[in-house]
Amino acid sequence: MVTKEEDCLPPVTETTSRCYSTSSSTPLAELETVRSLEIVESSSSLSPVWLLVIFCIINLLNYMDRGAIASNGVNGSTRSCNDKGKCTLATGIQGHFNLSNFEDGVLSSSFMVGLLIASPIFASLAKSFNPFRLIGVGLTVWTIAVLGCGSSFAFWFIVLCRMFVGVGEASFISLAAPFIDDNAPQKQKAAWLGLFYMCIPSGVALGYVYGGYVGKHFSWRYAFWGEAVLMAPFAVLGFLMKPLQLKGFPSSDSIKTVRSIEVMSPSVGSETLKNNNRLQVDNEIEHDQFEVSIETSKSSYANAVFKSFTGFAKDMKVLYKEKVFVVNVLGYVSYNFVIGAYSYWGPKAGYNIYKMKNADMIFGAVTIICGIVGTLSGGFILDRVTATIPNAFKLLSGATFLGAVFCFTAFTLKSLYGFIALFALGELLVFATQAPVNYVCLHCVKPSLRPLSMAISTVAIHIFGDVPSSPLVGIVQDHINSWRKTTLILTSILFLAAAIWFIGIFINSVDWFNQEETGSENPRRPELSSRTP
Repeated sequence: MVTKEEDCLPPVTETTSRCYSTSSSTPLAELETVRSLEIVESSSSLSPVWLLVIFCIINLLNYMDRGAIASNGVNGSTRSCNDKGKCTLATGIQGHFNLSNFEDGVLSSSFMVGLLIASPIFASLAKSFNPFRLIGVGLTVWTIAVLGCGSSFAFWFIVLCRMFVGVGEASFISLAAPFIDDNAPQKQKAAWLGLFYMCIPSGVALGYVYGGYVGKHFSWRYAFWGEAVLMAPFAVLGFLMKPLQLKGFPSSDSIKTVRSIEVMSPSVGSETLKNNNRLQVDNEIEHDQFEVSIETSKSSYANAVFKSFTGFAKDMKVLYKEKVFVVNVLGYVSYNFVIGAYSYWGPKAGYNIYKMKNADMIFGAVTIICGIVGTLSGGFILDRVTATIPNAFKLLSGATFLGAVFCFTAFTLKSLYGFIALFALGELLVFATQAPVNYVCLHCVKPSLRPLSMAISTVAIHIFGDVPSSPLVGIVQDHINSWRKTTLILTSILFLAAAIWFIGIFINSVDWFNQEETGSENPRRPELSSRTP
C-alpha cells in the first residue's frame, strides 16, 4: 500500500509507473493503478513456448475428432447380407441409427455448416471481447457438443451436436494463429506456424487409430466422451488463466474495468480523503461521475455485440480491397480443391488404376508422413530465407509447381512403386505450403483484422475448395470413366494454384505486423516489403 506522496507503484507491462500524489491523484487513476498491480501480482503470464504447446494439443484434439468420426470404429456401417445369406452386424453411428450413405454424409456437412457460419462471427466479436476468453467460450461449446454426440438418442440430435462442434472449433481456428504469430520469436514465426498446422494431418491420423480402437473395444459413444474429457481442462484454462492480449486489440474489456472501479472505489476514495481533506468535494464529484459511467455501461455488452456486427461489413470491404489477401486466398482455394478431392477419391483411384489391395493404408501413410514432414519443412525454409510476404509467395508457387509436376507424372506411370515414390515427393512439396500461406494471411492485413482474415480464408477454401471438389470429380469420372484421366485433370489444377501464387510475388505487399494502427479510415501505408531475401 502507498504510504507516502513520493512512493510509486511498480510499472505495469511497458507503461510508465504511476505515482500517488495527493495534489494530482483522482480516484480513477488510483483505481486503474491498483487494479493493474493486483493483476500482475495475482496472475502469471503463459510463456510463448507453453502457449504453442497448448494450442498444438488443442488443434490435435480438434482434428482427432474429425478423424475419429470418419473411422470405421465410430462411423461404422449398417447391417448387410450377401447372396449366400451371411450377414454382418450393424456397427457405429451408421448402424445404430440405421443411416443411409447420404444421411451419414450429412454429419460431415453439419459440422462444416457450424464452422463456416461461426468463424466470421468470432472474428468480429474479437474486437469487443477479449480474444483469449472467446477461445475459452468456443472450447466450452465444443466440449459440451462432443458430450452431446456421445449421448445422442436420435439422428437429428447428433446432427445438431455436430453443428455446435463446428461452432466451438470456429473460435479456435480464427484466433489461435494470431496468438502464435504474436508470441513466436521474430525469426521463427513461420516455423511455429508450421508446428501448429502440422497437427492437422497428425490429428486426423490419430483420430483414425483412436476411433477404430475405442469403437471396436468399447462403443462409438466412448470415443466422443473421451474427447470431451481430454478437451475440458483446456476449456477451463481459457477462463482461469490471465487473458492474453492480441496485437491491435484493446488491452482489456471496458466493462470489466468499470465494474472493478465500482467495487474498489469506496476504499480508494476513503484513503484519498484521509490523506487530504481538501480533496473531499472534488472526489465526491468524481465518484458521482463514476456512478453515471457505471449506469451507462449496463448495456455495454449489447452495444459491443452490435458494434461488432455493424463493423463487420466495413472490415470485409477493407479485407477484399487488399490484393495480396485476395490473391493468396484464390491460390489457396485452388490448392484445397485438389487436396480435398485427393483425400476423398485418392484410395479409390489408386485401387482402380494400380489394383492396390491396401490402397487405404498406402494413401493414408503417404499423406500422414508427407503432411507432417512437408508442413514442418515449409515453415523452417521460410524462416531460413527470411520470412517476408514476397518470399512466402515464392515458396508457395515454387513448391506447388514442383509438387504438381511430381504428382502429375506419378499418375502417368504404370509401375505401382514408381507411382508411390513420385506421389510421395509431390505431396511432400505440396504440404510445404501450409505455413507460408497462413503467414501471408496473418501479415498482409492490419493486426486487428487477422482473426477475420483467418476466418474468411477458412470459409473460402471450404465453400469453393474441398466441399464442391469431391462431387465435381465424381461427375467428371462418371462421364470419362477413366480414373487415370480424371486424376490427371484434377492434378492439373495445382498448376493453376502455383500460377496464382506466382502473381503474388509481383504485387506491392505490406507487412502490417510491426506497424502501429491508427484510428483513421486510411492509415499511413508502411514501407513495402522487400522482394529479396
